[in-house]
Amino acid sequence: MAKITPVVLCGGSGTRLWPRSRAVKPKPFLPLVGDQTLFELTLSRAGDTAHFTGPVIVTGVAHLEHVEAQLAGVAGAQIMVEPAARNTAAAIALAALRLPEDAVMLVCPSDHHIGDPAAFQAAALTAAALAEQGWLVAFGIGATGPETGFGYIKQGEAIAEGAFRVERFVEKPDLDTAKRFLAEGGYAWNGGIFALRAGDFLRELGTHRPDILAAVQAAVDAGQADGHRFQPDAALFAAVPSDSIDYAVMEKTDRAAVVPAVMAWSDIGNWAALHEARDQDAQGNSIAAPEAARVELVDCQNVCVETDGPNVSIIGLKDVIVVVDGNDIMVTTADGVQKVGKLFGAANQ
Repeated sequence: MAKITPVVLCGGSGTRLWPRSRAVKPKPFLPLVGDQTLFELTLSRAGDTAHFTGPVIVTGVAHLEHVEAQLAGVAGAQIMVEPAARNTAAAIALAALRLPEDAVMLVCPSDHHIGDPAAFQAAALTAAALAEQGWLVAFGIGATGPETGFGYIKQGEAIAEGAFRVERFVEKPDLDTAKRFLAEGGYAWNGGIFALRAGDFLRELGTHRPDILAAVQAAVDAGQADGHRFQPDAALFAAVPSDSIDYAVMEKTDRAAVVPAVMAWSDIGNWAALHEARDQDAQGNSIAAPEAARVELVDCQNVCVETDGPNVSIIGLKDVIVVVDGNDIMVTTADGVQKVGKLFGAANQ
């Protein structure tokens, strides 16, 4: 099998993890779980040169400095610089148009946590083998609960060992529907990780969203390369219609496949998800603080504390998140984490 090309998508502002994550330095570039940043961990999971080529990073101008700093020492990396955010269909097309038609792309978000890298790599090899046969393959993340914040994939008939045709994609369901999916079995979360050949993706995009393909192609044709960077024409790229790979291609193609993957995955989409991904004590508390900081928890359960220096003392609380970052302090219940992005600071910093 030919080597796989990791295509890492770096976008978004990470407002749901404010005040730790900010527009000037969002969550992919922060060491939120362990000592490496989420972006660095994404690269390392696809760093085995026996199976993977150098990565292609798709990012905006605002994140370019962070990307290049954290790419140091990664051989063969290319950077596609998006002049404007136009969602994942355009971002993946931008990478695909700069690669050979037969290149197998492993499309990965830059800000997810995967606790079992070996399981991820095994799923990637299975998915890449299917992609070489013309399938467009989604990773089906093993659902651990009736989550309403994710899309779902229903697996159909088996097409290879550990791989299935996609029967249907389901948008974010309500709680009763999510519970039913879990009870029925055969459903997985759609984690936004895909394996597909560049040429196959472009043909499917041209079939189902020719307007997106034509607009990205025009921007690439008028673009410029500068060493390991490539920047499409800004004015032409700004005219690209915005749509996700899910809506534009995966829900329309008859070549969609799914590879189930149980790999301790989390999208780190809010403070509760980050708390779950971190090591916890016997009471379910997690602490992230520099060595010089003192954090005291007395009679606390399921409390997440993050501080960049100031000492924090908490007594008798349950299901609470406390974050101290510079001059900003954010306190929320676990149930309130979805509203963090609506705070003034998150929207304006």
